[in-house]
Amino acid sequence: MIHKVPSVAVAGLIGATLSGCGPGFASRGITNHAGVRPTSIAISDDESRLFAQPFARALPEDAIVRVVGPWATCTGTVIEDDMVLTAHHCLVERGPKGEFATRLLDPSRVRIELGGDYFAWGEASARAIVAPPCGQSGGAGDVAILVLTRKLIGLSTMRPRLDAPPKLGDEMAPVGFGRCSLSADGIRRKDRAGGRIRALTNETMVLDASVCPGDSGGPVFAQGSRDIVGVISLAAMDHDDTTRAASVMARVDAHRLVFAHARLIADGASPNELPPLACSEK
Repeated sequence: MIHKVPSVAVAGLIGATLSGCGPGFASRGITNHAGVRPTSIAISDDESRLFAQPFARALPEDAIVRVVGPWATCTGTVIEDDMVLTAHHCLVERGPKGEFATRLLDPSRVRIELGGDYFAWGEASARAIVAPPCGQSGGAGDVAILVLTRKLIGLSTMRPRLDAPPKLGDEMAPVGFGRCSLSADGIRRKDRAGGRIRALTNETMVLDASVCPGDSGGPVFAQGSRDIVGVISLAAMDHDDTTRAASVMARVDAHRLVFAHARLIADGASPNELPPLACSEK
């Protein structure tokens, strides 16, 4: 999806995908229709661990996932085994002309695809969306958390850095599932060229980065770490995925309550029981 702010675009993209089935489970024996167990299958300790944690052999980078909605495809990050961080603007309804609305999508309309290559090898779904009352069209407040319907036991997670704000001059490295029109290959997870933060507000940071449609919601890491400092929000994009241009990233440390609310909801709290969320002062 593309949203001009002047010459700046929200980094999402409508697209089709193919999904694979997740790993299955096995039992130690086989029972026929008569209820007789004619044989027993020995399972190693390693196989037992794999069946107990079906994602145990996923790569650490598989914590970065593709978020597919009815209007756009974006990027997200598994930050806990039942929570995915992404961009707010990826999870809102659209108006008759494609404009961003303030109403969040029904979470059942969002799909999380697992795997970083061209085809997903697994899939997860969401039961709740937690977001501040701003950021629907990118920029300040453009963070959201999907609370999943089940725990992705064994899948790696990545940590949002909520207790240390970014600083001017810090080097940032974004990652996403975007694709520019001149990209040489299809949609897959890619490390993007980043740069130093050259402007900060209470809720955003600006740096030069190579960003394509579909990268929205992707993690922005502090260079040399896997600490998430922000999510990809807006970018001045041409058609070349090697061009670095002005990009706005939404800061995660500005919305600690969003993360706290999501944790409470994942643990069983009703959203109606929680105080309303707010956006930081500019």
